[in-house]
Amino acid sequence: MSSPAKKRKRNALDTSPQKTRSIESFFQGQAAKRDKQAGPESKPESAPEARLASDDSEQTQSDEALARKLQAEWDQEEQLASADKNADVSTAGEPASTLPAAPGSKAPEERAVKASIIAQKKTLSLQSSAGTEDTVALAVPFDQSPQTFDATRYAAELRSHWAADGGDASYALLTRAFVLANATTSRIKIVDTLVNFLRVLIEGDPSSLLPAVWLATNSITPPYDEKELGLGGSAISKALKKIYGLDSQGLKALYNKHGDAGDVAFEAKKRQSFTLAKPKPLRIKGVYQSLLKIAASKGSGSQEVKQRIVDKLLQDTRGAEESRYIVRTLVQNLRIGAVKTTMLIALARAFLYSKPEGAEFTIRPREELARLKKEELAEVYSNAEELVKASYARHPDYNDLVPCLLEIGVREELLIRCGLALHIPLRPMLGSITRDLADMLTKLQGRDFSCEYKYDGQRAQVHCDEHGKVSIFSRHLELMTEKYPDLVSLVPDIRGESVSSFILEGEVVAVDSESGELKTFQTLTNRAKKNVDIGAIKVNVCLFSFDLMYLNGEPLLNRPFRERRELLRSLFVEIPNRFTWVRNLDATSTESEAVLEFFKGATDAKCEGIMVKVLDNTTNSNGTISTMDLTGTPEVEDDAARPLDASVDKKGAKEKPTRRKALLSTYEPDKRLESWLKVKKDYSASSETLDLIPVAAWHGNGRKAKWWSPILMAVRNPETGTLEAVTKCMSGFTDKFYQANKEKYAPGSPNVISRPSYVDYRGEPDVWFEPQEVWEMAFADITLSPTYTAAIGLVSEERGLSLRFPRFLKAREDKSIEEATTSDYLALLWRKQGEKIQDQADVNGTEEQLGWQED
Repeated sequence: MSSPAKKRKRNALDTSPQKTRSIESFFQGQAAKRDKQAGPESKPESAPEARLASDDSEQTQSDEALARKLQAEWDQEEQLASADKNADVSTAGEPASTLPAAPGSKAPEERAVKASIIAQKKTLSLQSSAGTEDTVALAVPFDQSPQTFDATRYAAELRSHWAADGGDASYALLTRAFVLANATTSRIKIVDTLVNFLRVLIEGDPSSLLPAVWLATNSITPPYDEKELGLGGSAISKALKKIYGLDSQGLKALYNKHGDAGDVAFEAKKRQSFTLAKPKPLRIKGVYQSLLKIAASKGSGSQEVKQRIVDKLLQDTRGAEESRYIVRTLVQNLRIGAVKTTMLIALARAFLYSKPEGAEFTIRPREELARLKKEELAEVYSNAEELVKASYARHPDYNDLVPCLLEIGVREELLIRCGLALHIPLRPMLGSITRDLADMLTKLQGRDFSCEYKYDGQRAQVHCDEHGKVSIFSRHLELMTEKYPDLVSLVPDIRGESVSSFILEGEVVAVDSESGELKTFQTLTNRAKKNVDIGAIKVNVCLFSFDLMYLNGEPLLNRPFRERRELLRSLFVEIPNRFTWVRNLDATSTESEAVLEFFKGATDAKCEGIMVKVLDNTTNSNGTISTMDLTGTPEVEDDAARPLDASVDKKGAKEKPTRRKALLSTYEPDKRLESWLKVKKDYSASSETLDLIPVAAWHGNGRKAKWWSPILMAVRNPETGTLEAVTKCMSGFTDKFYQANKEKYAPGSPNVISRPSYVDYRGEPDVWFEPQEVWEMAFADITLSPTYTAAIGLVSEERGLSLRFPRFLKAREDKSIEEATTSDYLALLWRKQGEKIQDQADVNGTEEQLGWQED
């Protein structure tokens, strides 16, 4: 893309020890230099206003012109508002009645008084923007090993440094941690950086720890009480133009080059030669409070309020890196390679080394931890991390977790003080995916398990307290009580007489209220999400419950699944087609034929497949849970590998470490274990594959943070030539493929483009690809979608088509994008899929009739 025709001018700086000069004196010197260089034929302008008008007429904004314009506007306002207040202002040798002169006045005494008033008020005086960064914060080596990093020393130095500006931790310190975390792909280094940063705050400014945790996790509130910033791209663009003097062409050129709003802010700030005032240091608390104010701003005039806050944040940044991360925070994409689990690990380790002044809990001296062997230190870390992660999984709110850690540290009491609570959703337990039924039966060999229909609906967690208040949360912990007033109204009828409070889990499925026939997930999506009138509901639902985690004030997480299920089914009242239990079959690995028939029944009933859950813990003769049942592997986390377990033989010698864990039937929040297994319809259930075009992508999370994942795929509209988005894919790729793909579509390469007009998609990916490849994709089903635009108008006027469980197979180097799958063909496959489902329903209905007649 060609560069803009007009760019912002930059003045050559004459290096001088003087840091602050009045605006007039600066412009006077610059004008003299230009006149001298221009020669005698050049006609100098008689007044600053003339030069400013000339600049404006050319639509260029040099540093000088921008500063002059703002100075003139300020002078006019200040003269009217402050004439009485400043009437008796006097400086060395000047009368008290002298007032600032109008812009362009050449009286030296008036300019001197004006410069004095400006200096006193710390307002518009032109300064070099260099040297404004917080050099003390920038020197802290957070990326050292925690065993060698002396947090106490740095905390003391920083407290003295912050004292002059109020005593709170500076945002520059958080920026320093972000920069170091972003500079490495090493998971260990990222964790160490966050650990040391948190330690400095714990010892130096504990009150800033909570805001720092929220900012570092790219959020401001817990997910069940999520507050949206509600900032559009225009607010960021306007602020960048206003604060850094960019024009539209310059802004677009920077964005096309870097592709990231934070990087654009970095470059713009770096190019800024002058600032109109020395920025007031940003504070971690202040930035967090500003975000809360943005989120809280609603109604008429809210956009103006938000814009002023954004402008002020960018204006007060000191240095290009602060600008980068302020903007990334505003667009909620930090890109530091750290996710939720990273922060929990960092918090756990930080409180092993440090505690706030006056805290009563004990910590282990840094020197003592440094003397431990690698295996011993890993065990100490692991124990602390498991406590913090378990507490957060049960009570996912930093507003409660962080103050509790500051008070008691990492102790078992944390699980009680910050544990399971009504109306605060726990993070759900997840199941591991298996290849097929044979794989599942092998993993659960010798164990009793229950097979359950995996319904095609929305997972829901229902809370009810003793006063009858009901809250319903989604799998991602979003509050959706307003979406299901019909379920809320059921609660008094479904809980038995002995039930006062509970937390249960189930699947909300769209059903026919008369026949109980299951409907698709797409039908469920037709329900409104907010302000639902129970009398106007057209899509009826049934809650198929499958677990009970809390009953009458007591957590049930440590009870076996068989016991939890028995309590659920014995204490709650079933209401046909509105509240019932998931259909299930209890079996063992030897009953493969029965399991196969159950699986077929699930898929025939329009379910995704089945869930298989271990019913009981295995126990030793003394009644304790056996640790020798080590079938299966635990969840592999993105952020840090768990310490390897090691078993001991009879001679006491350690055997080879294993990553296998016991299959327990307890409820483990936020863990993906092989105690629960998913068996879905195989990808080969659809013999068709599609040839799709990769057109865009997002930055990955966790282990995939350095790659593009997921990737947006599109089909071709043969009539208009546009590419219509059909799905996001993040399955089937190898690490080698990810690496090659990231190199091919690296920012700045010709393969990365600005948003193309010929791609039809309503979202905002992080990067747009030059369409040039065709990938073969497998999938399970084709579904109607309110998000994707593929084949819109062919099957529905309002919805397009999308793919369920898309998986990359290979790149089709033998095909060009003109030979990619068309939207017409996608619509044809969708219709065939519907006919197949109807044919199968007819067959099942005929079989049921014959069976009834034979009976």
